[in-house]
Amino acid sequence: MRIISGKYAKRNLFTLKSNRTRPTSDKVKESLFNSLGQFFDGGNVLDLYAGSGALGIEAVSRGYDHASLVDINHAACSIIKKNVALTKEENRFEIYNMRSSAALKLFAENGQSFDLVFLDPPYAKEKIAKDMQQMNKLGLLNDGAIIVAETDDHTELGSIEGFSLVKEHHLGKTIVRIYRKDK
Repeated sequence: MRIISGKYAKRNLFTLKSNRTRPTSDKVKESLFNSLGQFFDGGNVLDLYAGSGALGIEAVSRGYDHASLVDINHAACSIIKKNVALTKEENRFEIYNMRSSAALKLFAENGQSFDLVFLDPPYAKEKIAKDMQQMNKLGLLNDGAIIVAETDDHTELGSIEGFSLVKEHHLGKTIVRIYRKDK
């Protein structure tokens, strides 16, 4: 797995040797960023189930200002730290080793808000909708914020109050859904 494009392009990333995380393949990542727009002009990114940190790092590589990378797994956070170090711009990243719900509360307490959010949790269906509604309730999403939800091909999300489904991509056994926060 590698950083595909932008400032940190072609750097190989470390991955966790475990079945606890499912790294987003380069093919899925490339398709996803092609859908979002190749490059960006600032903003804050949240990867709430970061795994290796690849999606948040890719987003910063392509022009976002800062990424908050959250994972409950200690080993995953060690990998994220190694991958962030590869950028040589560690100040553009924050790593949080905690539950997603605790991270969302912390971000609300700190007055943080996000323009792009990646959600790829285990047991996706229940968690994604709850996380999106919680972020909306806590005021963590800027106007026009984009939520990228990655699931397997058996998971149906349906409509989620407060959000519009913008695009849906079927990539093998992976489905990537892109939502925009309603105004």
